[in-house]
Amino acid sequence: MINNFLNKVIQGDNLEILKTIPNNSIDLVITSPPYFQQRDYGNGDNEIGNEKTEKEYLNNLLNVFHECVRVTKETGTIVFNLGDKYINGGLQLIPYKFAIKALEKENIFLVNNIIWNKLNPTPRQDKRKLVQATEPFFVFAKTKKYKFKMDDYLKHLDILNRKQSRATNGIGQKYFDLIAKSDLTDFEKENAKRELTNAINLVLKGEISSFRMKIRGIHKLAYGGQAGGRNNQINNNGFTIIKITGNKLKKDIIESPVENTKDINHTAVYPLYIIQELIKLLTDEGDIVLDPFNGSGTSCVAAKILHRNYIGIEINPEYVKLAEKRLSKTIIKQELFI
Repeated sequence: MINNFLNKVIQGDNLEILKTIPNNSIDLVITSPPYFQQRDYGNGDNEIGNEKTEKEYLNNLLNVFHECVRVTKETGTIVFNLGDKYINGGLQLIPYKFAIKALEKENIFLVNNIIWNKLNPTPRQDKRKLVQATEPFFVFAKTKKYKFKMDDYLKHLDILNRKQSRATNGIGQKYFDLIAKSDLTDFEKENAKRELTNAINLVLKGEISSFRMKIRGIHKLAYGGQAGGRNNQINNNGFTIIKITGNKLKKDIIESPVENTKDINHTAVYPLYIIQELIKLLTDEGDIVLDPFNGSGTSCVAAKILHRNYIGIEINPEYVKLAEKRLSKTIIKQELFI
């Protein structure tokens, strides 16, 4: 029963524990496995990440990934964050080798490769290489039925954008001047001023972020003048108004600083902000979030904050205690968008 695992951090080998989780029972797997030969997590030579060869590392990682696919629901997703490695002065493209092999071995597809742009990357002294400031978050799905809540992703930026638009003074006033200078008929001018006033009111009420107006004889026609909806409006009515909702374009790049680990005794902590945004994008409240490389517990903390159930698996007993301590101090929050 999946309920036996809920809202716990389980200590042990993730591959063995994953095999005891029922098929199609998890809504989101989100994790950051140990990077290849990058850090010592205190679990000995047999730990994933400490392999002597890249091939061994990828094979071990893919074995865990296979179980992650098995336990994920048809409506679920699997998110893996990996970092790269320099060997003999050259990047090995290990994250992308993993993603390609995962696609070859499993019946899945890649929804997005979300790039984490680090706002405060670790400085490097090498004068012949640029500072590495990005890492991929691969979002895989089993079926086209996967959850994807675009409006909930980076929602705070949409609201901020609309607030800034409402604060703009004199919005749309330039268009009244252009209407007066245009060669529209008196009837067309009155219609244009009425619709312009309506658009301004929608901005002030926060129903749209902004708008653009095109006036016949003043502005170029859209799409090089080809026939179409907006050009028909300009030709027939003398103008068209393009309403802008204010939602920022949701791109496959997310910006965040590297997490401050001053009070977290772990060698690698990925950003709570990013994990929260991905959980909001890919799950509903009450869903189950699993992290098979739980580490300091960031995935579980994010899930708890956002009213999701969580399961963490971690081999190191000290990190289990750390995650449980963080979770005990975590308060379930209600996000306020004012």
